[in-house]
Amino acid sequence: MRVLLTGANGFIGAHLTAALIAAGHEVVAAVRNPAALAARFPDIDTVAADLNRDITPADWRPRLAGVDAVINCAGVLQGGRGQDMTAIHHLAPAALFDACVAAGVKRVLQISAISADDEAGTEYARTKKQGDDHLRALDLDWVVLRPSLIYGEGAYGGTAMLRALAVFPFVTPLVGRGGQAFRPLHVEDLARTVLECLTRDDLARRTLEPVGPKVETVKGIVARYRAWLGRPPARPLHIPLALIRLLCRLGDLLGRGPLTTTSLKQIEYGNVGQETGFIETIGFRPATLAESLQRRPAQTQDLWHARFYLLRPLVRAVLVLLWLISGLLGLWMLRSFAVPLLNAAGFPPVLATATALGTALLDLAIAGLLAANWRPRLTAAVQLTVIAGYTLALTVFAPHLWGDPFGPLLKNLPILVLVLVQMVLAEER
Repeated sequence: MRVLLTGANGFIGAHLTAALIAAGHEVVAAVRNPAALAARFPDIDTVAADLNRDITPADWRPRLAGVDAVINCAGVLQGGRGQDMTAIHHLAPAALFDACVAAGVKRVLQISAISADDEAGTEYARTKKQGDDHLRALDLDWVVLRPSLIYGEGAYGGTAMLRALAVFPFVTPLVGRGGQAFRPLHVEDLARTVLECLTRDDLARRTLEPVGPKVETVKGIVARYRAWLGRPPARPLHIPLALIRLLCRLGDLLGRGPLTTTSLKQIEYGNVGQETGFIETIGFRPATLAESLQRRPAQTQDLWHARFYLLRPLVRAVLVLLWLISGLLGLWMLRSFAVPLLNAAGFPPVLATATALGTALLDLAIAGLLAANWRPRLTAAVQLTVIAGYTLALTVFAPHLWGDPFGPLLKNLPILVLVLVQMVLAEER
């Protein structure tokens, strides 16, 4: 079967791609960066697509040539930064589904979410439901899958956050009492479900809730991950919801990370679903969280990832603070320090003033780029170039600074390494 898959570059989408290939299906991945995905999966076809813009059936019709089925698993938890949630969850999928009707592609699978209901009160849930409702109204052999928490190797976002909490030193931070409930499902069991839905006629025109066989609380999930990662038990640290909401508002402003108002509301709404006989319907029993973790013992890279996950925003915040304070101090001490230093190095007064002012403004600009997380690799290259330039210039014009007991130039070396670390951590895919 030739299958068009959206969202193939994401966590779930990549696992679905691998499962489809293993099952003997041909995959056509519709992604924004076909070349990058083709490097990961050289045996599939790729086409350029952007769900932010491709919102008419005419955009999708040419991509359906020779396609037997469509799977849509594209989605974002938070809008902004060039991500239009209404387009990604509703308008573009609706256009794709309408194009399927026109092209005669009958089998369409929609990967939604168990909390995609208006009552959840989030744009994520509302737009997801709009996409689901549009598909369910069409004359297609559709299947809407509304899974609970999906976990597995390579997960990021919410499940990565749970693993990070599991390695927190001395204590285990929890949202409130940590009683938020899920029925976690391993991504391979979701992929197996998708394969069943592709070929079984009895599952057509049904909405299923793929869930794990056991209800787990956040507290219990974190404890299991902590044991899996080889960490000793730790006392729970119950963080009041009021403080969590403040942190989520900060996450909204940054536009990144698992701590956002949307993610908190989705957790509070509930991710257990209804007891709808999923196991009996699908014909196999998914693994529990404990069983899945036991099958794949944690390795060194799992521990590293869990620890670096919480260090990543801290590294960026420290660098933002470094450049911000450096720029502000440069402006404040322009006449009392920077200009006299450059004059002593032989700079004419006008050039010394212009150079001191320019470097201070450059530092502030870099702080702004970091805070906005603008093109992390390029921003890192700018930082490395500027730090190297400052170090070389001061070595030439003020070499005595290398002997300063406070090490103003020597400290540039660990800062260079920190910039490299931040560049690596900022790149998720």
